[in-house]
Amino acid sequence: MSQWWRKRKEDYYYREAKKKKYRSRAAFKLLQIQRKYNVLRKGDVVVDLGCWPGGWLQVSRQIVGETGFVVGVDLKETEPIEGVKVLKADITKASTIERLKEVLPREADAVLCDCSPSISGSWGLDQARQIDLAIHSFKIACELLRRKGNYVTKVFQGRDAPNFLSLVKGKFGFVKLYRPPATRKKSSEIYLIAKYFSG
Repeated sequence: MSQWWRKRKEDYYYREAKKKKYRSRAAFKLLQIQRKYNVLRKGDVVVDLGCWPGGWLQVSRQIVGETGFVVGVDLKETEPIEGVKVLKADITKASTIERLKEVLPREADAVLCDCSPSISGSWGLDQARQIDLAIHSFKIACELLRRKGNYVTKVFQGRDAPNFLSLVKGKFGFVKLYRPPATRKKSSEIYLIAKYFSG
């Protein structure tokens, strides 16, 4: 057994995800964000960008319930989840916004993004690519959110992160950075929590 696989097997959140039938350990990051910041409510319309393999979709669906609506977007084919709509699309394309507008029943209450770029091994390049994805998710949030809506996105900490934080602060009344306990210790990722979209 490889060292990577052994560590994964020993990972508490990996084991818990298997036990609770979540598709990824990342589900616990959203649960922890929700517990601290209450970004989702029953009956909400939720857009999940970079949704594969579906852990955040599962959590979102549980929270919003039968009266809510959840749609996910990813370049990868995502296995169906009951009560969830999934689009195979690229969040960097303007056409994706139009496709989302066509399926949403009304303006979104929350836009979530747990996107990561394909990791190249070059930290500067990976961080820049990740911020680029975050900027695209922010643009989508600004197009789809209702006034006072919420937005959550992953950010790699680095030189571009402060400018992105300032950009988001210009559109939301509450903006915080949060590192969920489920985040791996060596990871440089952090989540930007933004509430009360100004429209």
